[in-house]
Amino acid sequence: MIVILKQNPNRDQLESLIAWLQEKGVTIHTSIGEANTILGLVGDTSKLDIDLIAALDIVEDVKRVQEPYKNANRKFHPEDTVIQVRDTRIGGGTLTLMAGPCSVESEDQVVAIAKAVKAAGATMLRGGAFKPRTSPYAFQGLGATGLEYLKVARQETGLPIVTELMDITQLPLFKDVDVIQIGARNMQNFDLLKAVGHQDKPVMIKRGMSATYEEWLMSAEYVMASGNENVILCERGIRTFESYTRNTLDIAAIPVLRTLTHLPIIIDPSHATGKYWLVEPMSRAAVAAGADGLQIEVHNDPAHALCDGPQSLKPEIFAPLAQKLLKLHEAVRALD
Repeated sequence: MIVILKQNPNRDQLESLIAWLQEKGVTIHTSIGEANTILGLVGDTSKLDIDLIAALDIVEDVKRVQEPYKNANRKFHPEDTVIQVRDTRIGGGTLTLMAGPCSVESEDQVVAIAKAVKAAGATMLRGGAFKPRTSPYAFQGLGATGLEYLKVARQETGLPIVTELMDITQLPLFKDVDVIQIGARNMQNFDLLKAVGHQDKPVMIKRGMSATYEEWLMSAEYVMASGNENVILCERGIRTFESYTRNTLDIAAIPVLRTLTHLPIIIDPSHATGKYWLVEPMSRAAVAAGADGLQIEVHNDPAHALCDGPQSLKPEIFAPLAQKLLKLHEAVRALD
């Protein structure tokens, strides 16, 4: 349920309303916008008298929310969420470029790539230390050592790092990570989602390969219901009957999610296509559709990469692409 208040509500009446609602066992989330203040009520609201609340002097309107996700719902939070990660803003009209290797292979490798992508315009460094792989014989990442190499790259460049958490037992190692990534395979690992919901850092949730929008948003709800409202959504392609590309990139997710939720939306064209030459056109499409950012894989030697080389861009290819995307973003913003 949401309660829309009139402009400049009487403070005493507002405090009295909030106290009464809390006595009913309802959790209240307040969203202050330019035109109205909205109280989002989470919990068992079935026994609340809508007519009684609507009759209050300070109340403009009362509506029941049918969707099962509440905290992630734009009806609860009309204004777009902007997430600050060190000097980088995600959302709010900016285009965030997250770039780096699929897997950290050595300190020299990740530091060199971090310097290259920063010079090209990237504002965050992505890199995998723990790698979920379909085959148990494939490279699984450097683990804790890889995290240390990412920290060295951050120290050298100032770029915040985003990397994937696979298991609750790894959480202590992620204390100094800037953004925790939950991979597609763990999108519905609810214990893991609740655990990162108790962290004080942003969480980026990649869409499961067969997940609906509502299932994806319910995963975000798990994190937010546990207390962490800094959630980012990442579309990385879904599984369809088409086998030419690694996955099928769902560009429609951008305008759909923009309607359903206030959370920032990132697109991963690398995992979505699995082919380096498709990264640029899909990135352009994502920016044109209104994405808040892109996560692009960059490797200094894709032919010999230990993980996902065919979908990785060389730094000299990423650099002009980044500039094109930033210019395209400015042009799209000018049209709004």
